[in-house]
Amino acid sequence: MNMVENKTPSKAWHVVFAGTTINLCLGVLYAWSVWKARLVDPDFVALPINAGWQVLNHAQASTPVTLCMLIFGLLMIPGGRLQDTKGPTIAASVGGIAIGLGLIIAGVMKSYTGLIIGYGIGGGIGMGIGYAAPTPAALKWFGPHKRGLVAGLVVSGYGGAALYVSPLAKYIIDGYGISASFYFFGIAYLVVICAAAQILAWPPEGYVPEAKVLKEGEVAAKVQIDWTAGEMTKTWQFYALVMMFILNTQSGILIITNAAGLAKKTAAGLVAGWVLASFGGLVNAAGRVGTGKYSDIIGRNNAYILNAGISAIAMLCIPYAIATKSIGLLFLLAGIGYWQYGGGLALMPSYTADFYGPKNLGFNYGLVFIGWALGAFMPRLAGSIRDATGSFNIAFYLSAAFLVIAIVLAFITKKPAHSTE
Repeated sequence: MNMVENKTPSKAWHVVFAGTTINLCLGVLYAWSVWKARLVDPDFVALPINAGWQVLNHAQASTPVTLCMLIFGLLMIPGGRLQDTKGPTIAASVGGIAIGLGLIIAGVMKSYTGLIIGYGIGGGIGMGIGYAAPTPAALKWFGPHKRGLVAGLVVSGYGGAALYVSPLAKYIIDGYGISASFYFFGIAYLVVICAAAQILAWPPEGYVPEAKVLKEGEVAAKVQIDWTAGEMTKTWQFYALVMMFILNTQSGILIITNAAGLAKKTAAGLVAGWVLASFGGLVNAAGRVGTGKYSDIIGRNNAYILNAGISAIAMLCIPYAIATKSIGLLFLLAGIGYWQYGGGLALMPSYTADFYGPKNLGFNYGLVFIGWALGAFMPRLAGSIRDATGSFNIAFYLSAAFLVIAIVLAFITKKPAHSTE
């Protein structure tokens, strides 16, 4: 017998905020620009507190975060399967152990190779498996009319992490050295993620989420069909969602991985760099909640098109803000990019649940999330453009063009029909 809830139980919200806490740790990725700015600075690397470290070029300093993103995206697939079969607590705990140990290894090895192994591989494994658990678990507790908001709340932690990681990392790096910062975050995340993982849970068997209150004349939505991964991958809409994810990711990650350097060039001060990264974390998080909420009202496609259109204009204007050294304009334009990027990470799991149902969301969204991993091409490409031309201008123009393509794709992508419908 179905256990119908007239009101969403408090346990559902405990799961949501435990998921947000886990993502506040996994989101250390978005503060990478603070480490990058120090790793390419020969004077800073030469300080006694950084004994054993060697200065990196821009392409090298972009490689650990690019590899981390790639592994993150690929590990979402087995991570989603682990969540669907063994539960969110086990998946999130494995993720916490992997990222914690990975950061510690990066600090111990004090090298480019150590960053690749510890941050790129260890961090990527931890993020992929750990991130796969909270959102599917939380969405099982809520109906379609709240999916955008709930997904936004859970993933807002990942985006908002830069808000505290950036200034804290700067303080530790400047005062105690690069390795010390990796030790601190590695130990902290190992403890916090594993603790929060114990709160994650699925609804009890037979649970039916609180239904939407219908307005006069409004018709209730049809019972949703749950697609298997095999069925999903036979639809063209699956590949459209993956491409939409790639195009949404590339623009935001271009800003995120270079925020501190862009602000330094514009305002000639490292303080502005970590401030922009922290500001970006706030807007990234707000974009996830805000976009998720208004996508529940105006629809996923309309929300995606709105965000991508405004962000394309911002990407075109960022080189002008840098050239004119307008730090205020840079913050505004970068903020638009952060909002669009964060919004996409609330939209894509909601798209996946809307199109293919919530039952197999962990694995299905893991497959769609490949698009986020493939979007990691941009930091490495942008780093190479910067090394070759002396600026990121061409990278921003390319990013704007990709967003225009994303708008066209979103316009034509509609929910697929199941063979039983």
